[in-house]
Amino acid sequence: MSDTQTMSVTPLDAPAGAKVTGVDLSQPLNHENGEGILDALAEHGVLVFPDQNLTPEQQVEFSRLFGEVEINHNAARFGIEGSPEIYIISNVTKDGKPIGSSRAGEEWHSDMCYAKRPARATMLYAVEVPTLHGMTLGDTAFANAAAAWDALPDEMRDRIRDLRAVFDFTKRKRPYVPDAETIAKYPPVDHPMVRRHPRTGRLGLYVMKVDSTSVVGMEQEDARRLIDALSDHIIKPRFVYRHQWTPRDLVVWDNCTVQHKAIVDYDHPQRRLMWRTTIRGDVPV
Repeated sequence: MSDTQTMSVTPLDAPAGAKVTGVDLSQPLNHENGEGILDALAEHGVLVFPDQNLTPEQQVEFSRLFGEVEINHNAARFGIEGSPEIYIISNVTKDGKPIGSSRAGEEWHSDMCYAKRPARATMLYAVEVPTLHGMTLGDTAFANAAAAWDALPDEMRDRIRDLRAVFDFTKRKRPYVPDAETIAKYPPVDHPMVRRHPRTGRLGLYVMKVDSTSVVGMEQEDARRLIDALSDHIIKPRFVYRHQWTPRDLVVWDNCTVQHKAIVDYDHPQRRLMWRTTIRGDVPV
């Protein structure tokens, strides 16, 4: 982009998130703006870029700012020809067949938490947003897991600081059955329940009710009780920002800082069409 353009990062009046203006993501970024975006994401957890006009190729190129762009295991069924990094999230059908995952992300989670190297960041580009009589549907909610850690009492922090949660891909409820190759790709893995951000060093909770299946070295009943309590703590209203989509919004979030959930309050004939890219992260510490 032209160096004469001035990028602005404005924190949202919410527990997480900032709006970024003055940058055209269809054009190459200069170094200063690229670093500014990386810093802003690490600080705010969610970045909203309104009114962007992007092709799939341009979204993939912008995604590379954050690291290696992954090809999702669903992309073979719900991808875009020529841009395999794009994974379509949609309830739209063509010739009687779905073009994307229609009910993805209905539970609170952090993307690819079941992988040895979970996603560093995820972005969604809003191509079509569902509405009903002028009311926007299909929001996405984000919970600030770093703020949730900060709010814990010292006794709980001391209890969980060195614990590790187990994530088992096979035990997550899904609207489809993963194939054997995908299951083999993601064997059970354990991650710290308190995760350090790779850019800022800030600590945040890394535990999810539907994905964390046990705690290393803990009896299952006690582990389940702890997982449920911490998961419910993270999603308390004081930690949650709910994004109401507008067509051409591009939203990117940091999977180390926030968890998210899709609000599926729409159905045919309301249409929702999103392009998703996912950026591979490091092994959590």
